[in-house]
Amino acid sequence: MEELRILSPTAILGYGFPEGSFMAGMAKKPHVIAVDAGSTDPGPHYLGAGISFTDRNAVKRDMEYMLKAAVEHGIPLIVGSCGGAGADVHLDWNVDIVKEISREMGLSFKLAVINAQIPNETVMQKFEQGKVNPLHPAPSATAEDITDSVAIVGQMGNEPFIEALSQGAQVILAGRTYDPAVFASLAVMKGYDTGLAMHLGKILECAAIAATPGSGSDCLFGCVGADYFRVETLSPARKCTTISVAAHTLYEKTDPYRLPGPGGMLDLTNTTFEQETENSVIVRGSKFVPSDGYFVKLEAAKRVGYRTVSIAASCDPLFIGQIDEIIKEVKARVAANFAGMDMGEYFLDFRLYGKNGVTSMFPERVGGSHEPREIGIVIEAVANTQDAANTICAFARSTMLHFGYPGRKSTAGNLAFPFSPSDFKVGEVFAFSLYHLMEVDDPVECFPITIATLDKGQITPEREV
Repeated sequence: MEELRILSPTAILGYGFPEGSFMAGMAKKPHVIAVDAGSTDPGPHYLGAGISFTDRNAVKRDMEYMLKAAVEHGIPLIVGSCGGAGADVHLDWNVDIVKEISREMGLSFKLAVINAQIPNETVMQKFEQGKVNPLHPAPSATAEDITDSVAIVGQMGNEPFIEALSQGAQVILAGRTYDPAVFASLAVMKGYDTGLAMHLGKILECAAIAATPGSGSDCLFGCVGADYFRVETLSPARKCTTISVAAHTLYEKTDPYRLPGPGGMLDLTNTTFEQETENSVIVRGSKFVPSDGYFVKLEAAKRVGYRTVSIAASCDPLFIGQIDEIIKEVKARVAANFAGMDMGEYFLDFRLYGKNGVTSMFPERVGGSHEPREIGIVIEAVANTQDAANTICAFARSTMLHFGYPGRKSTAGNLAFPFSPSDFKVGEVFAFSLYHLMEVDDPVECFPITIATLDKGQITPEREV
């Protein structure tokens, strides 16, 4: 069985890659170029706000290399989780970039667009049928969680990509996707072992992060054979080792042996990692175990208010030594000052960088009892309106600035501000409202596929598969 070769240019579309690495990958004659374009790592804002966390110019730069190479070599280009969060608006954003490149570079190809945004009404129907269940540690969903969501996406698996490829699509732009499916789908379609293909996809999804030294801005090359897969670097500055590849297998997973995904679970109980050459590793033994029923992971965001922040710092040991009590008093004064006004509900927090700014959720990890020499303070106010958030943040900032504490000598102010203006109006704040599994009858039912011919930027009449 001939090896099927896959080029993964970068960890996320827009993160970039060296031209030399990409060309070295193309010299190996890949059967497909595949790239992940999104993540929930940046939080719910981008899904809720309908914007990309990657820069348009950076995405276009990466896409120009990949589109040109795919068309010239007559191979598929597959992009998953377009626009970062993978909702319709993000997918449209990426489609516009591809149209622009097609026009500017005179490229023509058959394009498939796969949507991943699911109507709230569809999710509500499944919810009422008892087919929407939480993923730990998410709580059980409520009807309000569904109706309040401004966007709901589902993570598609291999099946929509296989359908688009079977329809002759050369370039596939998809909404929210289970990361390994982007890389595994062509191999699964061609009859390669699903477990090996999906495990390889798990490694390729972050490109050279699985190498040492790791980098999300460099390429990785993968091949799948009859009973193994291989991963190798394309830059002389990096190597794939058994440790780096095995370590990336554990990336974002709570169980080192069982990796659940759409349609089943990867069982790595008998997986082996073997150093083949100085920069390549061969993996064997990964198995795919189909699930009893097919489940799509839902991600959704809802608007919870508006945010204003102020950034300050202090190096006064007396102030730092009393900071917890000062914060308590400042919060009390804010509450008292606006008690008679209709400010609505608000959230006020002080993040102390240098003292529990990162480790506030895990205080037991902070050793010693000494006070820091200096601290950075981020004051955050979230309220029902931007004006209310501005008011709460400004009053908290000015109160802390001039707060009188025991031992205070200077009255010029307690805080140093790196910026003027000191307060930043962030805008809408979103929270994840769904992180649940939805049972479906058909793996493709939530992911409509549109096929078109893109000829130098011009779309011919489209059809839905």
